[in-house]
Amino acid sequence: MAARNDLPETMMAVAISESGGPLVLKPVERAVPTPSEGEILIRVKAAGVNRPDVAQRQGSYPPPPGASDLPGLEAAGEVAAIGPGVKRWRVGDQVTALTPGGGYAQYCLVHETNALPIPHGFTLTEAAALPETFFTVWHNVFQRGQLKAGETLLVHGGSSGIGTTAIQLGVAFGAKVIATAGSAEKCEACLKLGAFRAINYRVEDFVQAVKEATGKRGADVILDMVGGDYIERNYAAAAVEGRIVQIAFLDGARANTDFTRLMVKRLTHTGSTMRPRSVEFKAQIAGELETNVWPLLAARRIAPVMDVIYPLREAWRAHERMEEGVHIGKIVLDVA
Repeated sequence: MAARNDLPETMMAVAISESGGPLVLKPVERAVPTPSEGEILIRVKAAGVNRPDVAQRQGSYPPPPGASDLPGLEAAGEVAAIGPGVKRWRVGDQVTALTPGGGYAQYCLVHETNALPIPHGFTLTEAAALPETFFTVWHNVFQRGQLKAGETLLVHGGSSGIGTTAIQLGVAFGAKVIATAGSAEKCEACLKLGAFRAINYRVEDFVQAVKEATGKRGADVILDMVGGDYIERNYAAAAVEGRIVQIAFLDGARANTDFTRLMVKRLTHTGSTMRPRSVEFKAQIAGELETNVWPLLAARRIAPVMDVIYPLREAWRAHERMEEGVHIGKIVLDVA
């Protein structure tokens, strides 16, 4: 293992002491992990906060076998050590990475193929806001949903980290984007990112609004993290040959749905989770992102929408804010 002489034996991290509310997130001392074959050790400067972190804290989303029990699915910093067989990275390189867990710590392990260079001009805090949302949106909207230029993309939760990313990427690749959000302020944020229509779901029926905005045609691709009764309503809002991609079930994973529309409209309803997927699968997405999306980031044609930055020790505040649902864009932890 290559390492710097100043690499400590222990580090500060934030662990889940027990399943429960935000206050179960506790600062702890842990041993600094050692990279294995193909892995790099990142000296973390910033870590993104995501809904799966909240689910893990609540006890409903356990880490996959072999992953760190610490929360945190994305981190940015510099390479502090490299394991055997690492080819791309060297100690001192700055990277941002999609991790299987462990981002809420001063040091974090990741396979070298799941790390990407920091886009030109980006701060480490901004870079930490990229991996989880960009990997998720690229796979679900462009790979599974097969969004094409000229099509209409409906993004639920448009002001979330996922939503703000999906709007920007959809627009950047030539789609017409409609977003739903829960307040006038959030709808305005979606419009500023390039959505041509933002629907306040608290006061409007999104099915009717989508139909009106598309000349009754409907949305070609729908990115949904809500579930529940949105499932049947998505079928109504979808265009013929539409693709609905499910990435979460914030309003429940069960619904009473008339599947007739699935047949009549020839719809595709698919979904995925990212964390349990293989290193090789994530590496393939990383490669596509670096080729197709990283140049857009470097040119500042797109960028993460930053909400609030909290110190690592106050990760509980970050979770509290996420559960309140008032944030617009990404919540990030400052680890430096």
